[in-house]
Amino acid sequence: MLSSLLLAVAIQQQEPPQAVNGVFPHMAVRAPGLGSNSEAGIGALIPWADKLWAVGYVAHIRGDGLGLYEIGSDMSFRKHPASVTGTFANRFVHWNSSSAIIGPHIISEKGVVRTFEELTKHRLAATSAHLSDPMKVYFLTMEGLFFEAHTGTLETKELFDLTKELDWAKGAYLHFKSMHTGQGRVIVTNNTYEEPEAEGKRLAGRLAEWDGKSAWKILERNPFIEVGGNQAASINDYFGNPIFALGWDNSSAILRVLYKGEWTRYRLPVGSQSWLHTWNTEWMRIRQASTERYLMDAFGIFYELPNLVYGGKLWGIKPISSHQRIVPDFVHYNGYFVMASDQTDRAVGQPQSGLYWGNVDDLWSYGKPSGFGGVWTHESVKKGAVSDPYLMNGFDGKSVHFTTPKGTAASFMIEVDPVGDGTWRDYRQVDAADGYSWHTFPQDYSAQWVRIRALSDAVDVTVRFIYS
Repeated sequence: MLSSLLLAVAIQQQEPPQAVNGVFPHMAVRAPGLGSNSEAGIGALIPWADKLWAVGYVAHIRGDGLGLYEIGSDMSFRKHPASVTGTFANRFVHWNSSSAIIGPHIISEKGVVRTFEELTKHRLAATSAHLSDPMKVYFLTMEGLFFEAHTGTLETKELFDLTKELDWAKGAYLHFKSMHTGQGRVIVTNNTYEEPEAEGKRLAGRLAEWDGKSAWKILERNPFIEVGGNQAASINDYFGNPIFALGWDNSSAILRVLYKGEWTRYRLPVGSQSWLHTWNTEWMRIRQASTERYLMDAFGIFYELPNLVYGGKLWGIKPISSHQRIVPDFVHYNGYFVMASDQTDRAVGQPQSGLYWGNVDDLWSYGKPSGFGGVWTHESVKKGAVSDPYLMNGFDGKSVHFTTPKGTAASFMIEVDPVGDGTWRDYRQVDAADGYSWHTFPQDYSAQWVRIRALSDAVDVTVRFIYS
């Protein structure tokens, strides 16, 4: 009796977990220090069954120590008994079965965890809605295997090896990263980008779609890292819900927008050169940060994204801040804005990562938005050629640089779309005499989009914007 009383007193006197700058140290996940040959990241988060669930990942399913974690409203933190170590960065709410999927696990509304055993041996990049069967979902692996799985029986079936469907470049490293179902199609991304891509000798990236009936369709051969949209919109479009796909090429970041079945294309600055490789880009996300509020993490810059698109025109996208944090996922839970991380791998010691707990408005206190990128890189253009729209809104200092081969001359018109409705206006003509010219925009000048129109034929043209 006395021992029970002492235990009750000890529990009552136990101090709550302590946080330091939004980090609870007791929630760190670690791979074993000795013999560890991997990363230790938190690949996905999902609030479900009155808890926050997190799944860890190691590289190439090597190592151990990480798995499925559950976090209570009292900040209790434990590894779930059903946990398995793997390379997982997928999460999906499947309302038809009243369950949430994270990694190879499916969690009921009561918090009961089951596991798709056949999927534990695969690097799971994404999960999305099925095109025809409401009780099934799709899984995409980083190696390009495309599965369907039944949420009741947990039976899985491989439908495609996407390397065979998407005209795979021989010798390229496999790195499929994201998937989304909407507007009557399922869309996948692969972000392969290595030295052959940087040198323009190979195109191994992919943005592709499938309607469930026809063959897979390649939309771009550039590397794409993320595709996302409103899960509630599911397969059919309504209210103008867009789907966003994020990628890049040797000029800049690329943002593709699917609106009522039609794709459009825009360009964005890159926040840092350190992101531009297959491995370095994981895991950029386009998510609802809170109800009907989208955030995009793209190449070291956080952005606000519009929830809806009107008339097929994208406007309202605005940079929030620059950063160097790898953010595999972010969600709201219990009033907190929670960010996952991939912070330390074996290169600097024992692999480990944690979670950041704060407010979504904290993002605005990071570094001021800055970046660089362009619309053309060593391209030949004809008179009248027009570039993709390039984001201008939300940056302070802005300049643009035009280069052609030394000893040549070319003329260009800078055009701006002030409000983003597709109404383009001439801003200034620039003559690149002897192969180079530049223009600095006034400090208080901005528009939603800027683009370049060639006023003469030119070869080996590069146009770069620098924002500070």
